[in-house]
Amino acid sequence: MNEVKEQLQLQNYLEENGLYEKSFEHDNCGVGFVASFQGESSQRIVSMGLKAVACLTHRGAVDADMVTGDGAGIMIQIPKKLFATYIEDMGHRRPEEDSIGVGMIFLPREDIDKQDMCRSLIESALMEFNFKLYAWRYVPVNPEVLGPKANQSRPQIEQVLIGKPEGMSADDFETKLFLIQKKLMRDADRLSLAGDLYICSLSSERIVFKGLFNGNQVSQFYEDLNSEDMISPYCIFHQRYSTNTFPSWALAQPFRILAHNGEINTIVGNRIWMLAREEELECKKWGEYQKEIHPIIRPHMSDSASLDNAMEAIVRSGKDVLQAKAMLVPNAWSKNLTMSEELKSFYEYNNTLIEPWDGPAALAFAEGDWIGGALDRNGLRPARYVITEDGLLIMGSEAGLVQVDEEIITKKGRLGPGEMIGINLKEKKLYHNEDINALFEKRYDYREWSKENVTYLNQDLDSSMKDTITYKGDDLKRRQVLFAYSPFKQKSVIKPQASLGKEAISSMGDDTPLSILMLSRIGLYTYFRQRFAQVTNPPIDYIREKGVTSLYTRLVKKMNLFGDEKPQNCLVLSHPYLTNLDLKRIREMDGKPYKILTLDATFEAHVESNTVFNYLEKALDTLLESALQAAKSGANILVLSDKKLSKERAPIPMELAVAAVHNHLIRNKTRSAVSILVETGSAFEIHNVAVLLGYGASGVNSYLIWDTLYDIWEKGEFDSEEGQRPEFHTICGNYRYGVDDGLLKIMSKMGISILSSYVGGQVFEAIGLSRTLVSKYFPGTYSRISGIGLGGIEQNILRNHEQAFYKELNPEDFISEKDDQPHRWSPRVVKFLRKAAVDNDYEAFKEATKILKESDPINIRDLFDFVARKPIPIEEVETVTEIQKRFLTPGMSHGALSIEAHTDLAIAMNRLGAKSSSGEGGEHPSRYVVNENGDLANSSIKQIASGRFGVTSEYLNSATEIEIKIAQGAKPGEGGQLPGKKNNEEIATNRHTPMGIDLISPPPHHDIYSIEDLSQLIYDLKMANHKAQVSVKLVSEAGVGTIAAGVAKANADVILISGHVGGTGAAPITSIKYAGSPWELGLSETHQVLVMNGLRDRVVLRTDGGIVSGRDVIIAACLGAEEYGVGTASLVALGCIMARKCHLNNCPTGIATQDIKFRAKYKGSPDQLVNLFTCLALEVRENLAELGFRSIDEVIGRTDLLKQITRYDRDRLDSLDLNPILVRLPLFYDPAKQKKDRSIRKEPIGEVLDDRIIKDAEKALEGKSSMALSYLVRNTNRTVGAKISGLIARKYGSKGLPGKLEIILEGTAGQSLGAWLVKGVQITLSGDANDYVGKGLCGGVIVVKKHRKSKLKAYDNTILGNTCLYGATSGKLFCSGRAGERFGVRNSGADAVVGGAGDHFLEYMTSGTIVCLGIVGKNMGAGMTGGSAYFFQKGWDIQPLLNKEYVKTVDLEQGDYEIIKNMISEHSKLTGSDLSEGILKDFEGNKGYFVKVVPK
Repeated sequence: MNEVKEQLQLQNYLEENGLYEKSFEHDNCGVGFVASFQGESSQRIVSMGLKAVACLTHRGAVDADMVTGDGAGIMIQIPKKLFATYIEDMGHRRPEEDSIGVGMIFLPREDIDKQDMCRSLIESALMEFNFKLYAWRYVPVNPEVLGPKANQSRPQIEQVLIGKPEGMSADDFETKLFLIQKKLMRDADRLSLAGDLYICSLSSERIVFKGLFNGNQVSQFYEDLNSEDMISPYCIFHQRYSTNTFPSWALAQPFRILAHNGEINTIVGNRIWMLAREEELECKKWGEYQKEIHPIIRPHMSDSASLDNAMEAIVRSGKDVLQAKAMLVPNAWSKNLTMSEELKSFYEYNNTLIEPWDGPAALAFAEGDWIGGALDRNGLRPARYVITEDGLLIMGSEAGLVQVDEEIITKKGRLGPGEMIGINLKEKKLYHNEDINALFEKRYDYREWSKENVTYLNQDLDSSMKDTITYKGDDLKRRQVLFAYSPFKQKSVIKPQASLGKEAISSMGDDTPLSILMLSRIGLYTYFRQRFAQVTNPPIDYIREKGVTSLYTRLVKKMNLFGDEKPQNCLVLSHPYLTNLDLKRIREMDGKPYKILTLDATFEAHVESNTVFNYLEKALDTLLESALQAAKSGANILVLSDKKLSKERAPIPMELAVAAVHNHLIRNKTRSAVSILVETGSAFEIHNVAVLLGYGASGVNSYLIWDTLYDIWEKGEFDSEEGQRPEFHTICGNYRYGVDDGLLKIMSKMGISILSSYVGGQVFEAIGLSRTLVSKYFPGTYSRISGIGLGGIEQNILRNHEQAFYKELNPEDFISEKDDQPHRWSPRVVKFLRKAAVDNDYEAFKEATKILKESDPINIRDLFDFVARKPIPIEEVETVTEIQKRFLTPGMSHGALSIEAHTDLAIAMNRLGAKSSSGEGGEHPSRYVVNENGDLANSSIKQIASGRFGVTSEYLNSATEIEIKIAQGAKPGEGGQLPGKKNNEEIATNRHTPMGIDLISPPPHHDIYSIEDLSQLIYDLKMANHKAQVSVKLVSEAGVGTIAAGVAKANADVILISGHVGGTGAAPITSIKYAGSPWELGLSETHQVLVMNGLRDRVVLRTDGGIVSGRDVIIAACLGAEEYGVGTASLVALGCIMARKCHLNNCPTGIATQDIKFRAKYKGSPDQLVNLFTCLALEVRENLAELGFRSIDEVIGRTDLLKQITRYDRDRLDSLDLNPILVRLPLFYDPAKQKKDRSIRKEPIGEVLDDRIIKDAEKALEGKSSMALSYLVRNTNRTVGAKISGLIARKYGSKGLPGKLEIILEGTAGQSLGAWLVKGVQITLSGDANDYVGKGLCGGVIVVKKHRKSKLKAYDNTILGNTCLYGATSGKLFCSGRAGERFGVRNSGADAVVGGAGDHFLEYMTSGTIVCLGIVGKNMGAGMTGGSAYFFQKGWDIQPLLNKEYVKTVDLEQGDYEIIKNMISEHSKLTGSDLSEGILKDFEGNKGYFVKVVPK
């Protein structure tokens, strides 16, 4: 059996029995095109495209066999002359070139019978459409260039040569070929050939050459591509990076219309909504074949392939490819102050037709007369282009992919967020973004359509809110009991949000039971965990980039995308969280022009019997039938309401009702006719609202929250200290604002910016719900461990209902504000663990772990026990010292912790030969040297997080491991948060920020928007510190294993799977409670997927999240972990009493505070931590002996040592199936034969330019002389300067090089030029550079100027990429041209002069001085808290571009002009900028054009 078949068997086994889910596979890539806007076909263009894709190999990845590529390919116009010759050579009369169509087909290579069946299908379809079949042509290939897996899975590749019937138009020819293609795949499904037949392209216009290899192998494999007659006016190219290693030739790109770099975050919802509207979709051009195109979106394909399916269908219905792009991937328009009203109306119209396909996207597309490129609304992928004198447009993910003579380049540009560029081949004309927008504006009077057909609901709040209150007194209290509005929830959730207008913050994570393990009354909402973006796509910074977000939802019938009928009567909700007043206003519209029906979502409450009579299921069936009949009868707004609940009737869980109705209507092809609103008492928490929206509701009215707020308000609990009572509608407005903000946070953490794309998107994971229940009512939701079903849910509801309506109300229940949930960190556990640490008392430690084991289950692992085995003497087990080396204290920053606690953690772990992580926030260099007593307070793991606080070359080179924190357990998908109270002078100095301000890191790393970006950052860090390992911290969620596979392929050395329980960080309560999943799930999935992909031995796997006992460690080892993080227990050892005040800066034990008076109470020491880890290692050793093993190595991955147990006869636990976690796998290495070296670091392949520079600069590095060295560079020369800076930092520290080393470069530099460049080094580049220039700049100087041969005006052209000076702490950058998006993001001290830049200029800058000589994009200064910026505002106005929430303009003083003049003088000297020189020549006359921008 070959390797591919073995892997397929294991994949199928894990998909059926384990935690692997194929739909979670991701891919990213590099993309671009070369095209002639003179419309001239040539072999030169094809050759350029092939060379370009070869230069993108570093954006791809290889399989575990280290040879097989993830996929690459090109799309070109069919060279008709060449194919006419092929046809003629086969004995046919030479056809007219316009009559030729070509299919590029993948057939099963090793199954001749299936080959014949596939050919027969194709031939029959061609006959049905009266097309002529000239011949099948075998495509000559060279399989020797392929890797083993690629060759084993290689299809038979053939071309079918087709003739058009006489009299058929070119458009009709292309449409019929599209219909044939869709029909073929439908027939292939019917005959079980879908996995054997794949159509790369079937067209009279385009042909695709692609396969499972890297970019430099495309032309080597396809021999045709080397023909001089292989000509085209364009060539689209693509290099794929896949998270999995299972070979798939079909998923290589380009697809049939487009090539896509990025990820569609809303893909689940997009597919669902396209399925929901299929019944409405008709196109006259398709005649009798309307249904043959179904399904429009093919199942089991990638997000990119699905986008291609949608775009292809829209285009073939008669719309051009530009409009199709604008419909599917629109610009951000609703808050855009610089967009015309006509263009806004165009996008509003399209948004009414179809919800956006939202997510990072750089697109290259070709169809009909158009070839072009585009970006998503956030500009999250790079797209650089050049235009030449001889009529070429070259666009790509990087600059410099195609080497072009600088003298003939007339423009260097980039696409900004939402922008397009294109060529009309028929017109032989180049269209820039503004030209394309003008086409859109002129197509139809969209503005008039908007006025006539769009109504925005009046959602203003006023005193009439009081008139909508329904329940008071006991009626209110009984419903509060039913829906769990406990005094604790009112105190901790409701009142803070109503007072402050934002969600309440807490700390120390979540140590309460999972919902399936909970004894107390809970709602179904809590079984759903929010999913979040990590690595393969970024979360969105909704705080600083609100302009791209939208909470608008539209209540409108979903129209026929393919027809000409215009949508009518669109009702827009600005706030999806509806007040009672909002719902009243909507209901008043019934009959004019809406038909609104309210459906009862309650069922008979038979609480007198313990027997379940399936009343809930019967009520659901009735509700579904009522909804279906309502949709069929013309209703267009359905309100699902539980307001009829009473003593006799209990509420159907509203999340169940909504999901059931939503999916029932989809199955019955009526969902597109109606919008769903909710009227419920249950949705008072933000998470609850998100669940309802995510499963199909367009608006949510939680009537009981307004009644509860009124009750609290009337009692005076919102009154000020002076006795002033706010208006009730103000309190309501605050609460709604908090919900709005929380919804944006939840959407953004998944990378979704638009609510209309979130609705129905089902971006949740269910933990503990039965698979049958999920499959029926929540189809598409991932449920890894099956649990409670409909019967159990009914019992829970009836118990709650009985408590609310049949028990006497106890006044005490409405007074006590205590949390009645059990906690893992009980006072007794804390007490005994602290005693063990202080007194080195192993018996106390055993008592603590005994309490944990015997308590009610809280974690999944509490339902595991060890399989009995023959024990061995403990003396035969590896030593405590060896075991301790596997422990680490996870990332907790100096900022979250006091300096005393933070240093004690580092000292203790260094004593043990273990590891501590610095957390986010830097570390003072004084800690990098050994103390007088021989201790070292240096954290061996240095964390690099999204805020990049304190990350310098010296910091990185003080580490033995560098940890990239992608997410954290307490709040995955969000950035770290340090309250201003804790940001004192010491912290601010370490972090290079102003003191006293809140420090909220961006949710994304701005240099990780995709998996290939992470690969680049790992490469950067391995250049910056050529000895340290690089680890990546992920948080457990469904699909994390697939992400981890991509991380392993990116050359990470260590992967950490962190559990959801969180730690010291401040975090919103809903994030703590409802995001992420237990590490038992994520760890087991990761181990399974890595083994499946042959990647497990390439990484060290570690985990953390509530690990306390030896039992925890052994279970983690059995599930695949080799190292173990112990965070909260470490703090308890130091004295933490779980006061949960970490975010308030008044920690009573001095651990999590910066306040001197509280720090004085600190009683911890390194000895206490050593004692804790000694006790833990002793217990691990005892457990190993009991199990009969001599080392931890021997139990890693041994799930057969674990068994599921039932605890305390709890009924609901009997239905819990944990077998997918315990699925058995082949061992990834044999511990009996080898001991894995966990310190090995995977080295980047090949010599880099810095290696050559280091050899040439030997004298300068020794401090003996200054030197200037010159080199040519290409885009493949990445991270130039980082490695040499690392050497200097290790030798000279932050002082930098004693002399000066100038590195003179010419050409196009690759990514991360000058990353962490240190003092004493200057890089001068003549040419242009890609993304991340000056990342982490720490004292060095970078100069980028136009190429010496260039005739361009530098200040009008883009010569820098995106995200420059990210996290820079000092140094200078001078650029004579323009930069891309997010220039200066998180700049913490560097100075720069730049010719202009894109959107989000200086986002979250905290220090530094920037002079900008040209125009910038929108959202300038968002989050800026320090530093200053000067703008030469001549011929443009900065005011509409400022984010005025954060920055303001101020008058300049004399000192400002001196700063400007000095910086521009240096800029002029170093770059030779004509603009700088011109300003300086008449500086007095130009003074008036300067504007100063500072933080508010």
